[in-house]
Amino acid sequence: MKKRFLFGKRAETQVYLFLILAALLLLTSAFAPLLSPNDPARTNAGFMKKAPCKEFPLGTDELGRCVLSRVLSGAPVSVFSAITLVGISFVLGTLLGMLCGYYEGLVDEIIMRVADVMLAFPQMVLAIAVAGLLGGGLRNALLALGITSWTLYARLARSAVLRVKKEAYVAAARFSGCSGGKLLLRHIFPNIAGPLLVTAATQIGNTMIGIAGLSFLGVGVIPPKAEWGSMINEARGYMQLAPWAVLAPAGAVVLTVVIFNCLGDAIRDLADTGRKDG
Repeated sequence: MKKRFLFGKRAETQVYLFLILAALLLLTSAFAPLLSPNDPARTNAGFMKKAPCKEFPLGTDELGRCVLSRVLSGAPVSVFSAITLVGISFVLGTLLGMLCGYYEGLVDEIIMRVADVMLAFPQMVLAIAVAGLLGGGLRNALLALGITSWTLYARLARSAVLRVKKEAYVAAARFSGCSGGKLLLRHIFPNIAGPLLVTAATQIGNTMIGIAGLSFLGVGVIPPKAEWGSMINEARGYMQLAPWAVLAPAGAVVLTVVIFNCLGDAIRDLADTGRKDG
């Protein structure tokens, strides 16, 4: 019991720690224009590929642009776009999965077969194909990634509803005259939301990697707009001469993904401890 208590306290501490780090990351992204030491779009031939210094803490790229300012400028694009896409996929996939699990029948068959077709293709390959057809741009990149993102939440929600709807409290709510929609949202969803929220937290990092990957391949965010993946793509040709131009955006991607993945793991550990204590 004492060991479980200590594990629970440690998991709770980790959740608070990574929540604080995630909040700091979001605040940095929100106030990036105010924190940038230089104009991220200003070029200067006299400072091309300049090493880190007092004026340019992370150096400059091949056009003399401040790397730190561009990393900060790309933060809102990378972070908030990933969170927005995960949020939309979470809501859509969870609603469809709950409908499938509760009503089953034809609705379940149609939606799950569509999900199977989506899952038959690797997400990144399908996203590259869709983005290539639609053209470059952040909106098209998000659409390309969102085509398959909802399937994960739909399957999780469906399996959870199939298990929970057999519980006594669901039957009692149904016999009391509670409608299907009200029962799903008020009684079932709060009891299945935990695993779905943990999955959403970890998927933020994966989605960010997907956005950066599409931009790196030239079918995502179009330069000169700052985005971490496109910055890595632009700087890889002269990486030996100015490695800081690659390492800075790559480090930003890694740090952000680690924070959100660790946050998801900490929330999962805390939820598991709560279930065992209950």
